[in-house]
Amino acid sequence: MDDTGKVKLPAASPLKDAIRSARIEAAERSAVVVDLRDAEAARLELLNDALDPLFKEIAPEHLDVFDRGISAGSTPRLWIDMVTHVAMGRDKRTYRLLQDGVHGRRLIAESPEAETMAAAITQYVARRLVAREQMIVGMASESEKPIAAKVMEPDKRTGGGTAFFLFLVGLALGGAAVYGLIANGKLPLVMH
Repeated sequence: MDDTGKVKLPAASPLKDAIRSARIEAAERSAVVVDLRDAEAARLELLNDALDPLFKEIAPEHLDVFDRGISAGSTPRLWIDMVTHVAMGRDKRTYRLLQDGVHGRRLIAESPEAETMAAAITQYVARRLVAREQMIVGMASESEKPIAAKVMEPDKRTGGGTAFFLFLVGLALGGAAVYGLIANGKLPLVMH
């Protein structure tokens, strides 16, 4: 306390002032990041709405191929099917149509305009539908072939004797190793 009876606050240290300033800056940056994520999700919603007429044209028996929807998270995505999605580019303005595969992620199309991306997605959907129709036709033609088209050969049992022989060789080598250790005194045989 000072002479007037007021409590005297200690002077703030430069480190405390710097920490306070850094916390304020971090809060402002996180607000900007949230705003950018919201903007990404809004752009993907607009693209999703632009795709409504396309998905209304798909026949009901083919709709199970596609699983369209927006997933939230650190990176919002508009999923077209189980392996293909649209994400925003680093600039948060460019749409990127990506497909996940065995060998990694592949870029199918990229555009800053929703109309161009909708056209690329339309082409992708058309290719998937044609591939599905070809697969169905191929399965149907396989089922029309006669069952007894070729004579089945009886199974030959070639692996059983070899496996038993290898088992016996391993058993003999293991027994010889244990006998050698006991004979040299490295493995004491204790009887109680």
